[in-house]
Amino acid sequence: MSQFRPWVPLSCMVLACNPNTSRPPIHPIFGAQAIEVELDVPTATAEVAQALRQDSIPVAVLELRDGYLETPWFESATGTPTTQRPLGLDVVRVRGWVDVEHPGHSRITVEVVYRPWADPSLPDRELERLAPPDHPVSLRAQAALARVGGQQQAAPPSAPKEPE
Repeated sequence: MSQFRPWVPLSCMVLACNPNTSRPPIHPIFGAQAIEVELDVPTATAEVAQALRQDSIPVAVLELRDGYLETPWFESATGTPTTQRPLGLDVVRVRGWVDVEHPGHSRITVEVVYRPWADPSLPDRELERLAPPDHPVSLRAQAALARVGGQQQAAPPSAPKEPE
């Protein structure tokens, strides 16, 4: 007589998962620019990185398999990476996520962020804000996405307001 071992299916599921990813545990800020393209994730990631570099946006981290890219903090006027404290719209960072939208199609989301103030009591990500759509780097990121092609995606609907 065999006994049911509930840990066996659970062990199989855990071993089948691959939790290794080079993506940071953050998501794009609401309102970030997004397009859908008819490309797989690695190809779309490479194309958006190339398009950003053509627009003088210094991509430093590029993870093709995971669909992620990131720049260092850089001066928005020159595109030069900086070591100065990232405060204000003069110093920005660009991040991009490429996710499977449906088979053969990817959703590319690119955010341009800045930090309006410093607060050591908060995590760094909570200090970041989306740069305005008319910011020079936002315009260059938008042009890069347009060169990659695809369909412009609308921002997800905002959460309903709570009654007062």
